[in-house]
Amino acid sequence: MPSTPVRTLTARSAILSALLGAHPAEAPVSWIVRIATGLGLGESAVRAALTRMVAAGDLERTDSAYRLSARLIDRQRRQDEAMHPPAEPWDGTWRLAVVTVGADDSTDRAAIREALRTNKFGEVREGVWTRPANLASTFAPAARRRLTYFTGHPEDSPHELSERLFRPADWARDACLLLTAMAGATTIAERFEVAAATVRHILVDPMLPADLLPADWPGPDLRDSYFAFRAEFVAFAAQRRAG
Repeated sequence: MPSTPVRTLTARSAILSALLGAHPAEAPVSWIVRIATGLGLGESAVRAALTRMVAAGDLERTDSAYRLSARLIDRQRRQDEAMHPPAEPWDGTWRLAVVTVGADDSTDRAAIREALRTNKFGEVREGVWTRPANLASTFAPAARRRLTYFTGHPEDSPHELSERLFRPADWARDACLLLTAMAGATTIAERFEVAAATVRHILVDPMLPADLLPADWPGPDLRDSYFAFRAEFVAFAAQRRAG
């Protein structure tokens, strides 16, 4: 599991984080500038970042506002889903996805792998992926036609398999570091940086069933920490909008 360090706030990250947390994911430029400058960023840097983000396909410009592109709206959807992991009982079944139709090129292969990772599958070996069947899987037709699904139960320990594929203990360690960082942040700009890192980390939560999680799993606490910051940021943003 890759580590998720807190990154220094930039104009791009401030704009993306603010819009990813907004519903609908669009805002007038004046509000975006007030939010970013309120976090300590320069207005010229913010306006330059907006121009670059439109050119890069991150944002779309309307007559009076900027909004997230379709690609990032999909990320917002995944982010929203990750904030509310399923809590239904798990019956012990695992889902197996086998790549049975070869990719056309390296780009296609990478897209299939990314689709499987996005659906929280772990790679047992090349072309063979699995995870506990406690999540619904959503694949685009191009990826789905290359996969064959099976369900079953591993003969080996499911705890050992989940640890090998998903490393939940590593995820928990980094989550605790983020909780400590949020508790120690003294300004809204610092908390904004930690919250952005928190979202990135929650997005790679393997969302394992409770039966397969280590003791003292920090997932709920990390989400509560993020929601507490969101309440603070909503109040901060409302003040900026009024200004």
